[in-house]
Amino acid sequence: MTTNNDQQGYLFSKGYSYYVFGLLFLLYMFDYIDRMVIVSLFPYLKQDWGLTDTQCGLLVSTVYWSIVLLSFPISVVIDRWSRKKSIGVMAVVWSIATISCAFTKNFFQLFLARVAVGAGEAGYAPGGTAMISALFPEKKRSIMVGIWTAALPLGSAIGIVAGGFIAVHLGWRHAFGIVALPGFLIAILFFFIRDYKTVTLEQAPDGAQGSGDKSKMGPAEIARQFTRTPSLILTYIAFAGSMFLTASYLSWLPTYFHRMEHLSMEKAGMKGSMVMVLAIIGFPLGGFLADKWRDKNIRGRLLFPAVSSLVTAAVFFVAFYFFEGSIQYYIIMLGGVTAAAFSPAAIAVTQDVVHPGLRATSYSFCVICQNLLGSSLGPLFVGMLSDTYDIRTALTIVPVSSLVAALLYFSASFFYKRDLAKVEKMALQAEE
Repeated sequence: MTTNNDQQGYLFSKGYSYYVFGLLFLLYMFDYIDRMVIVSLFPYLKQDWGLTDTQCGLLVSTVYWSIVLLSFPISVVIDRWSRKKSIGVMAVVWSIATISCAFTKNFFQLFLARVAVGAGEAGYAPGGTAMISALFPEKKRSIMVGIWTAALPLGSAIGIVAGGFIAVHLGWRHAFGIVALPGFLIAILFFFIRDYKTVTLEQAPDGAQGSGDKSKMGPAEIARQFTRTPSLILTYIAFAGSMFLTASYLSWLPTYFHRMEHLSMEKAGMKGSMVMVLAIIGFPLGGFLADKWRDKNIRGRLLFPAVSSLVTAAVFFVAFYFFEGSIQYYIIMLGGVTAAAFSPAAIAVTQDVVHPGLRATSYSFCVICQNLLGSSLGPLFVGMLSDTYDIRTALTIVPVSSLVAALLYFSASFFYKRDLAKVEKMALQAEE
């Protein structure tokens, strides 16, 4: 195997780097299959247990709340211990927790099982992001993150479609057990890959690059990596606005089509999943365009998510306020592409402007922010407004969050170049 100095920024050989990347992609896909399978089961839970829309929204939101609580401590372990072992353990935990959902007998038990799913998933995105940042050169960071995050809509769509299909033919309980098994098997493989050596938390005096006189970073210096990096803080908050929109539509589009077009939940789930599948285009396309813009203008890594978020807000508002039927659906499908485009560049920023030994921790703060202020609130917000008014009104209001995100990304772009210049530069080393 080669180090990142041997092949133009690759940690291992290109072939092995892409093998590890493939496992990371599959685990992220099953992460979201297990997370989102419950969305297509809402009508069955409402029928069997008499749940409200608010309670159904809570079953999605609780996963994100669990991630909020545990993402930071788990990410510290990832940065200071082992990426591969941490990721393997987490995937085993969330798979077992998903299987346990099949054996619940009431809302409270299912709620607790979903908490456990979130506990298992809490550190996967930070750990996976740190590994990808190490595996590939910085100039390819957005595009590789974009391809990796395409697993999110793919997994969500598979989870929703599979959940609806299995519920119709075998019963809703079987859906949890069947989707959990493949992720468990892939998790075992992860214990046998190679990792990069844990990075010593050292920095040159006053961030002076190239200095051989480095000192160990204490808690205050580590804290300053985040508190004195405005492009990072603004990106965290903007990410939350983007994910508020994404989580809202991921969770409620199938129910929207079920109610407004009187489709069976199986067909409504399929229709909703097609919108999510289009994000498979949006993620890598967004990463590619952001990298190209950054080549010409360093601020492009943040200007691109600002523009794409503005377009997303306009597309979804127009769709739900002005149209219905086929025309509305075509516009929503366009939104499926644009809503995903912001993510690769925004994630790359969380890796670009921090010390290499703090990358998982950096993205954990992004995960906390996006889930606390975005993903956990979006489904609940829509459920509450749907109970009070109707689901169309709720989904018409959601795009405001993407508009706010666009303004925050644009503001962050003015600080990016300066923050990037302060980062300690060092080569990562592969494990022996």
